[in-house]
Amino acid sequence: MGGFLSELGRKLAERWLSLLVLPGALYLAVLATAHALGHAHPFDPARLAGRIGAWARAPAAGNAGGQAVLLAAGLAGAAAAGLAAQALGTLVERLWLAADWRAWPFPLRRLAKWRVERRQDRWEAAARHYDRQREEAARALALGRWTDPAERHTAHRTLVSVSAERPDRPTWCGDRIQAVAVRLDRQYRLDLAAVWPHLWLVLPDAPRAEITAAREALTRATALAAWSLLYLPVTVMWWPAALISAVLAVSSRARTRAATGTYATLLEAAIRLHGTDLADRLGIDRSGPLTKEFGAELARHLHTDPPARSARTPHQSGRVAGPREP
Repeated sequence: MGGFLSELGRKLAERWLSLLVLPGALYLAVLATAHALGHAHPFDPARLAGRIGAWARAPAAGNAGGQAVLLAAGLAGAAAAGLAAQALGTLVERLWLAADWRAWPFPLRRLAKWRVERRQDRWEAAARHYDRQREEAARALALGRWTDPAERHTAHRTLVSVSAERPDRPTWCGDRIQAVAVRLDRQYRLDLAAVWPHLWLVLPDAPRAEITAAREALTRATALAAWSLLYLPVTVMWWPAALISAVLAVSSRARTRAATGTYATLLEAAIRLHGTDLADRLGIDRSGPLTKEFGAELARHLHTDPPARSARTPHQSGRVAGPREP
């Protein structure tokens, strides 16, 4: 038991160090550099070395007690910056996935609706172009002619770059997750929101580990966007911080899209591969692959009836329960 606890503590310390302290320490270092150099001397290593030397010769840094206090303050500041980035990253993730955009405050909801409509127009235009390419290829195949598939593949990539299914959310990442629910409903009549919590509990360790890793990668990618936003105020003191912010923003966008695609693919694969396992655990007597009939039957087992509006407790009704009145 002691070995397990020590190993658990070591892993927690490693995660705390890698996710919070190290990025926060880098942020504090950039803040110190910005304060030391300013706009007038943005790339002056001699000036930076001189300022650091002056800080090191300060009375507070000349004894062990002062150094311990400075070290503790530095660790606390780095951890606080890391926690701020994690909290901001959660907000960024919610905006990028946009699962509940219809419940956002009015200005954001109106902007999100405008984005959805614009993306739907782009998707429908790309879908029409892709359909034309497929029809031309089908006609050529019926006549025994060979056609170069490059243009058809390009049209498909253009379509998917907008959304894998018809857009329903204001962002690509949100629609990539939504596409899983749309496909499962269309092909198997499965409700992803109802099925997934139950399926997660019966998944084997290997797919659970893969999905967990993909979800953590998505969280880390959105945290990069949070760091990008935190570096923006530093540009007031030191303009090169804008370059750091831009690099982090571009990297975060690319990594978030990749992580979202991986996560969505794993979700869909897990349901397709292990949906029958969930049926076995629920006592549904069925063999063979997933079908629409199977999906409908599974949905009936997992569906939760809404509460009856007439079923009120004595406290809710405001009177003592008794025989039903005519």
